[in-house]
Formats: sequence, C-alpha cells, structure tokens
Amino acid sequence: MEHPINILERYWNYTEFRNNQEAIIEAVISGEDTFVLLPTGGGKSLCFQIPALAKKGICIVVSPLIALMKDQVQALNNKNIKALAITSGISYNDLDTLLDNCIYGNYKFLYLSPERLQQELVQDRIRQMNVNLIAIDEAHCISQWGNDFRPSYKNIILLRQLQPSVNVVALTASAKENVVEDIIKELDFIQPKIFRQSFLRPNIGYMVYHENDKYYRLETILKKYTQSSIIYVRNRKLTLEVSSFLESKNITATYYHGGLSNAEKETNMTSWLNNQKQVMVATNAFGMGIDKPDVKTVIHINLPESIESYFQEAGRAGRNGEKAFAVILKNDSDSQLVKNQFLSVLPSVDYVKQVYRKLCNYFQISYGEGVYTTYDFNFNAFCKTYNFGTILCYNTLQLLDRNSVITLSKQFKNKVTVQFIMSSTSIFNYLETHQDLNLMVKSLLRMYGGIFDYETKINTLKVSEKASVSESTLINALHQLEKDEVINLNLSKTDAQITFIQPREDEKTINRIASIIEQQNKLKQQQVKAMLNYIENDSVCKSMQLLSYFDEKNLEPCGVCSVCTNSKKKPKKEEITKLKNRIIELLEKGDLSSRQMVQYLNCSEKDLKTIIKLLLEHNIITITPTNTYKLSHL
Repeated sequence: MEHPINILERYWNYTEFRNNQEAIIEAVISGEDTFVLLPTGGGKSLCFQIPALAKKGICIVVSPLIALMKDQVQALNNKNIKALAITSGISYNDLDTLLDNCIYGNYKFLYLSPERLQQELVQDRIRQMNVNLIAIDEAHCISQWGNDFRPSYKNIILLRQLQPSVNVVALTASAKENVVEDIIKELDFIQPKIFRQSFLRPNIGYMVYHENDKYYRLETILKKYTQSSIIYVRNRKLTLEVSSFLESKNITATYYHGGLSNAEKETNMTSWLNNQKQVMVATNAFGMGIDKPDVKTVIHINLPESIESYFQEAGRAGRNGEKAFAVILKNDSDSQLVKNQFLSVLPSVDYVKQVYRKLCNYFQISYGEGVYTTYDFNFNAFCKTYNFGTILCYNTLQLLDRNSVITLSKQFKNKVTVQFIMSSTSIFNYLETHQDLNLMVKSLLRMYGGIFDYETKINTLKVSEKASVSESTLINALHQLEKDEVINLNLSKTDAQITFIQPREDEKTINRIASIIEQQNKLKQQQVKAMLNYIENDSVCKSMQLLSYFDEKNLEPCGVCSVCTNSKKKPKKEEITKLKNRIIELLEKGDLSSRQMVQYLNCSEKDLKTIIKLLLEHNIITITPTNTYKLSHL
C-alpha cells in the first residue's frame, strides 16, 4: 500500500498534512468507523479521498449536493483519478452503463445522491463492486436535529448491509453534540474513532456593526482592506445592485447567484479567483467547495438564517491563516426582515399538499406514476399559473427536495426546438447571400436528421461548438432564420429542472413526511432566534458566542471581535481633550457631518461618537436640520 504522504504530494502537491488529517487518514485506512468534524476549510475531502486511493477498489461517496458532487468529480478527473457521479436526473440505460463502469472500469470514486440507494439496480450493482470505503459527506443531514435534515439519508444504512465488511467515514463541518450522537447511532458505528477540531478561528475577527447606511460602511471597509472579499446578500437582485454600487465607487466587483448561466458563473468566478475583481457579491448559492485562501473579509449585509450557515460562510475568510474579518452589518429593521424571510414563509403541511398536487397536474403526471421522470421547469410560470407566492412556493419545493419527493436542480438554460420550413434547394440559395449563417445552418442539418419533418429539440451548446461560434451568436442566427421564414423556432427559457423521486400519491405522499415538516419548522424558529441573539448580544465575546453554540467549553475572549475591541481600555483624558479641541477647530471653519470629521481627524468612529455626545450634552455643538454638526455660538 502506498504511503498517504506520497499520494498527497503526487496528486495535491502538498508535502505535509494539516491538523488532524494524518491521524484521521490512518484510522480510515486501518478499517475503523470514523466520525470527522472539521470546520469549513479544514480539508475534509482528503480524509476519505487519500485512504480510497491508498487501497484497491472503489470508494462510494454519499452527498446531497449535486453541484458539490460534480465539482469534486471534475477535480478528481483533472488529476487523472477516475471518478463519476450518479445523480437523480440520469436515465435507466445511462445508470446501467455507469454502474457497470464502477465494477469493471477501474474507477476509484462513485458519488451517489442518497435517493439513488432506494433503487434495486443500484443496490444490486453495489453488492458486486469491490468497495474499499464508504464516505458520508454532509453527515449532519442524517439527523433530524441537524441543519438541513434529509430523510433520504436514513437509506444510507443500506450500504452497511450491502457491504457489511467495509468501514464508514462520516464527515461534517457543523454539528452540535446531540447531532453528533445521532449520526453515530444512525450509521450503526461501533466504537468509532471520533475526531473533532475546535471551531476556534483565532485569526478571524467576528464583527457586528449597527449601521443605518450599510452601503457607506461597505465602501469604507473595502477601501481600507483592498484584498479579496465576499459579500453575502439576500436575493439575486441585490447581487447586481451591490456590485454595481461598488463599481461606481471604483471598487472592482462581480456577482454570483443560482439564476446565472453556467458560462456566466464560470466567467464571474474566474475573475474573482484570479483577483481581477476584488469583491464577489453573492447569494448563499455561492461558496460550497470554493477554497480561496486569501479572502480578507466576508461581509453579510443581510442576516443569515442560522448560526450553522453563518459560521460556514464566515469561515471562508482567512484560510491562509492571516488576520481576516467576518462582518455582519445590521440595522433596526433586520430582525423583522429575517423573521419575514425565514419564519413567515415556512410552509404548513396543507400548503405543501396543495403545491405538490398542482406540480403533478402541471406536468400531467397520473396517480401512481412519475418516478424518475425529469422536466424542465420555469418556476415563475408555475407560480403565475396557480397564483402561488414565489417565496413560500420556492421554500415548499426545497422542502420537497430535502424530503426526497422531488429533486430540484437550479440551472438556467434555453430549451430550443427547430423545424426547417424552406426546401433544401431554397436553403442553399439563401445561404449564398447569407454567408455568415452558412456554417451554423449546415451544422444543424448534419446533426439532426429529422429537422425538415418535425420540430426537433436541439442542443445549442453542441451546435455552437460544432460551428465554432458562441452560443449567443447561434441564438441570434436562429432568430434571423425565423424572421426570414427559413425555420420555425420555439425558444423558451427554463431556470430549473425537476425530477420526481416518488410516484404521485397526493395526500399519502405528503402525509409520510408531515411530522418532519412540523419538526423542521420548529427547528428553523430556534435557529433564527439563536441568530438574533448573536447579533443583539454585545456583552459576550462574539467568538465565544459562536463556539458555545457548538457546545465547546472553557472558552476565552478572542480579543479581536467587535465586543472585545469595544471593551478595551478607553482613550486617556488628555486624548479626549485633544480630540475635543480638534473637533471644535474644524467646526469653526464650517458645519461637518460625523463622516467628514472621521476623514479629517483619522480617528475611530467609536471615539468620535463619544466626544460628540459629550459636546452635545454640554451644549458646545448642536445638530443642524441636515444632520451635520455646528458650534452652538456660531
């Protein structure tokens, strides 16, 4: 067996392991059932990938996140390590072929969504595989008390029955004590090796600032710290709005959300990863699997839904070990906004039944049918058809996804059908005067045989690649051909795909998960309450608050968070007098706002506010109707 350090160096170009990685890898290679709790950026994937590469056979990796599965498979393939992913949208024939590859094709990794374990074909083929390890990623999903509980994770125990002699490694970045116990119980671990790394990140200053003008504070932070940054916002519209604002202030920024095309995501991501753009403004769709070590600041201008998700997002700062900041900007309306966003839009059991029934009707699925059928899905059109509120309906679809009733994959794409209505002779005459369309038209004719006889669904990406043009150029050409009555064109946009995992049984389908829906709604309320307590508690060190949430003990103040820095020694009396005199000197020349004074005086906002308060109390200065300050005697 090859030594783990040699594998690490050959494939990842590292010469030493981090923290507990080596001990974890040794336990896994030794055949121990192993539980791994490593914070975001702790290198969890290496803890199962290296043991799998060290032993003969294939490693089965169970993950609920299709995007992360695809990213990891791509990364392994780029290293010439054979890996494949079987997600919910694959046809039976393709599934059959892929599973054969796992048995006979020298593959090292098979990534599975947990729903796939319910299929007899998958179970039968797993029995035939030479499995060397079972890895459970995002293992907190198996616990009903865990963040993002997924009942399909209960199926994972099947793997232990299919491969009883193979050890299991469970990995997560966020789990409280009761969740850890639940994971170990559900996976039937006996005397497991348990590895927990403290969530303490001493190089990160957790800051919470009350700001009425969040955009101004954003600007000042990003101009002070000009290194790479992530800003998390509430919705897609804000990603564009905030990035445009920053660009207007000469701060380079791009944006990322689930509604962008794959090409747009790739372009924006690359410009940020290569430091061509300082700031990535994103929804929480961004960040999973991204390991950019030099992120200086992670800023939330809207409150996260839970401590778990906040800690994961904040943990993307300072992975290079240098000083970094995780900042939340809050104001008086945020508490109500987060309740409106996450609590008032929790779907009831009755509402879930209604949406599910309409979804089945929308795709004309008969009672008892629909298993593993996949459809392009225009979410806004669906909501409009049945007069559903978008937020509540979207939360319901996500709930159905988590509970393995459907799979909802968010992906923007064009659905295009084409039929040629001009005769072949006329087409070639047409092309003589439209040479720019020549290659695209010929590519269509050669790729799709029946395109004269009936409306044919075309793959615009493949056609554009064959014609050596961009996809947008091809779409423009199709519009031109339609206008010139060469083709009939049907071009519709979809923003998602839906795969039905269970047969349609209306109320019966939802009744099976009713108690889970109610329990998860209660858990969400507790999580939002914990988040609000965190931002409102200005008396206990922010790092200590976060660590105690994850049941860590014997904590010490970090000394660098917003609470700790505010409680440090106040300015000396002579410093106060000096600053007071400088403020008076400035105001003798004219009225100023507090922002202008900070810029002139180069002092902290906290110290300035203290002095202004004193000057107001002694009636030395007054506030003008335009919220500036002036000397009282002027």
